[in-house]
Amino acid sequence: MVENHTFSHRLPTLTALSDNSERRLVRLSQKKRPVTRLVFLVTTLACLVVAGLAAWFGVASRQAQLHEAQVANTNVARMIAVQVESSLKTASVALVNIAERVEHDGMATEATGRLQVHLREIVKTSPELHGLFVYGADGAWLATSLSRPVKGNNADRDYFVYHRATPGRALHVGRPIKSRSTGVWVIPVSRRINRADGSFGGVALVTLKVDFFERIYDELDVGATGTVLLAMDNGTLVYRRPFDDRLIGSDISRGPVLQALFRQGNGSAILVSQIDRVERLYSYRHVSGFPFIVAVGRTKEELLAAWGRSTTLLGGAVLLICASFALLAKKLIRQIIIRDRLDQTLRARSDDLQQHNAGLHLLAHTDRLTGIANRLRFDQVLDLELKRAQRGEACLSLILLDVDYFKKYNDRYGHPAGDTVLREVGRVLSEQVVRAGDLAARYGGEEFAAVLPGTGRSGAIAVAERIREAILALEIAHADAPDGWLTASLGVATVDAGPSPRFKPTDLIERADRQLYAAKGSGRNRVCAEAVA
Repeated sequence: MVENHTFSHRLPTLTALSDNSERRLVRLSQKKRPVTRLVFLVTTLACLVVAGLAAWFGVASRQAQLHEAQVANTNVARMIAVQVESSLKTASVALVNIAERVEHDGMATEATGRLQVHLREIVKTSPELHGLFVYGADGAWLATSLSRPVKGNNADRDYFVYHRATPGRALHVGRPIKSRSTGVWVIPVSRRINRADGSFGGVALVTLKVDFFERIYDELDVGATGTVLLAMDNGTLVYRRPFDDRLIGSDISRGPVLQALFRQGNGSAILVSQIDRVERLYSYRHVSGFPFIVAVGRTKEELLAAWGRSTTLLGGAVLLICASFALLAKKLIRQIIIRDRLDQTLRARSDDLQQHNAGLHLLAHTDRLTGIANRLRFDQVLDLELKRAQRGEACLSLILLDVDYFKKYNDRYGHPAGDTVLREVGRVLSEQVVRAGDLAARYGGEEFAAVLPGTGRSGAIAVAERIREAILALEIAHADAPDGWLTASLGVATVDAGPSPRFKPTDLIERADRQLYAAKGSGRNRVCAEAVA
C-alpha cells in the first residue's frame, strides 16, 4: 500500500509538466518510426563483422603468401645447395683421381704428358670446372688442363702454403681468387700430393668458375629485386645476384643473414641486407659436407604485390558495403535520437520513483525517533539469522535492553525529554553494535534489542556491558532512580549453531526477556545472561 501511495503521489508531478514540454513529447512521439535498437545494433554488428572478416582474411592471406614464399625460397635454397654440393663433389672426385695418378705414375715427362691429356678430358665433361692443375713441391706448374703452357710459380698462393704446412690429405677450399692464367674469378679447391716417403710432393688444384654459378642463378625466378648469395662459412662472399665482381671476396660475416644462420642454423627470416639495405624474406642453409652457405632472398614488396592488389579490392568492397550500411544508419539516426530522448525522459522519471521507493523502504525499516532499525526489521533479521544458526553456520546471541524507571522519567521530565533519552540510547546502541551483520533495533517503547550473529555467550555479555556502561556514562539525571542517574538493564540469550527445528524466534526472545527481568529483579543497571548448560 505504501508503494501504491508513492506512485500515486508522484503521478501528479509527471502530469504537471509545462504545456511546452507536453507538446514537445507529443511531437516526438508522433515522429517516432517503427525502428528498434536491435536494428541499429545489427547494422553496427554487420559492419564490424564485415570489416573484421575482411581484416582477418587480409592478415591470413598475407601470412599464407609469406608462408608460400618461404617454402618456395627454401626449395630454391635447397636446390642451390645441392648444385653447389654437386660441383664440389665433382671437384673432389677429380682431385682424388689426379692425386692418386700423380702419386702412382710419378712426375716424369711422359707421365705428365698423359696427365695433361687426362686433365683436359675431365674439364670437357664438367662445365663447372675452370681448370685442373698440378704443381710440384716448389710451386712450379707441372700439368694443366689449359690448352697453352703457362709459366710461373704458385708457391705464394694460400692453398699451396696451406698444404705445404699441413700433412693431412683433406680437401682445402680457398677464398675466391683471380686466375693468373685467365684473369677470371675462380674458387680454388685443392688436395696435397705426397711423395712415396710421405713428404710434401706438390698440390693438385681444381678451380671452379664463379661465372658458372652466375649463369645458373640468373635463370632462377626470385623477382626483379631478389637476391642469391653464395658465401663461405667464414663470411667470404663468393657470388651475389645481382652480380658485381667488386663484391667477390668481401666479408659479410657480420651481416644479418649469416648471423641468423650462425644462431639458428638452416631456416628463414625477414632481414635487411647488409649490402643494399633492402628488406627481404631470406631462406638460408649450409651446404652439406662443405664450408659454403647459400641464401635466397625476395623483397616483401614483390612477395606481397598480389596480396596488396587483392587486399585493395577487398577493402574497396568492404568500404562500399559499410557505406551502404552507413546510409541506412543515417536514415535511422533521427528515429534513434528521438527514441533516446524519450527513453531518457522516462528513465529520469523512473529514477525518481526508484529513489522515492528506496526512501520509503528505508523509512519502513527505520525507527523514526531513534534512527535505528524498527521492530519490523528486527523480526526479519532475527528470523533470518536464527535459520542460519539452525543450519549450523554460526551461533546467535540476542540482547534485550530496557531503560530503568523510564515511565517515572517521563512523568517527571516530560515526554520530549523522554524522547531525547530514547534517541541517546539508540545512538549508544548504534555506536556499540558496529560489527558487520549485527543489528541494533528499537523493540518497542523504552525497550531495545541487538541481534549478534556469530557471537557466543561471553562475547554477547561483553557487548551488553559496554552498552550498559555507555548509557551510564551519558550522565542523564534521573531523580526517581536509586542512584540518581539514568540506567538500563539488559538480558542476554544465546543459541548454539546446530539443528533445532522446533526453536522459533519468539523462543529466543522469551529467553532473553527472562534474563532482562532477572536483571531488573536483581536491582537493575546490570546484565543477566543464561547460565552455561
